[in-house]
Amino acid sequence: MDPALHARAKKIIDEVLDLPEDSRGVALDAACSGDARLRGHIDALLAAIVREDRFLSGPTMMEGARGTMGGSAEASGARAEGERAGARIGPYKLLEKIGEGGFGTVFMAEQSTPIHRRVALKIIKLGMDTRAVVARFEQERQALAMMDHPNIAKVLDAGATELGRPFFVMELVKGEPITAFADANKLGIRERLELFTQVCRAVQHAHTKGIIHRDIKPTNVLVAMADGKPLCKVIDFGIAKATQRPLTD
Repeated sequence: MDPALHARAKKIIDEVLDLPEDSRGVALDAACSGDARLRGHIDALLAAIVREDRFLSGPTMMEGARGTMGGSAEASGARAEGERAGARIGPYKLLEKIGEGGFGTVFMAEQSTPIHRRVALKIIKLGMDTRAVVARFEQERQALAMMDHPNIAKVLDAGATELGRPFFVMELVKGEPITAFADANKLGIRERLELFTQVCRAVQHAHTKGIIHRDIKPTNVLVAMADGKPLCKVIDFGIAKATQRPLTD
């Protein structure tokens, strides 16, 4: 990746997304001044941001950007590879990738100090650290940090890499999506409702903290056995919304 090109692209994205929707396309054309390589890099970054917002209802800033920025994102191939298994981030050694979204990647990691344990580490992808994406990432991190419930994955640590890319560390949830767990274990109606009750309690806890998850689905509710009983864990507060006060500035 060309660092200078990437820095220009991030600066332009931040400026354009602050403008009214009907002005963004013209502003982008002017900022790129016919530079097809710069435009392609910007389109690729915007496309990844938009994919993270595809589940929001109604038009959003990012969806408006998609409508005015053009469709050459996939062809540009400007997305860069991020961390790999075996790399270290502070006291954490990345073991394997266990999840991925448009702007973030989740790794199973091993913490060596001050205690030894396995965790889940989520980090912004290399090249996706625009102001808008970092704000979304910080929002998820703050939402999880406010939770204290046995059915919600806990935040254990947070920080930034040497290059300034934020990450946070969560408890490692080893489980199956709730529907897959119920089917694999041939659960009856009562057992399924007992699992669903755990989910309701987790969601209610988030609501008492002024947080709406907004993306409850089977893959975001993992179930594992704990002390001989199934335990649900709600994960991924990536598009959570605060109802009482902003999660970040």
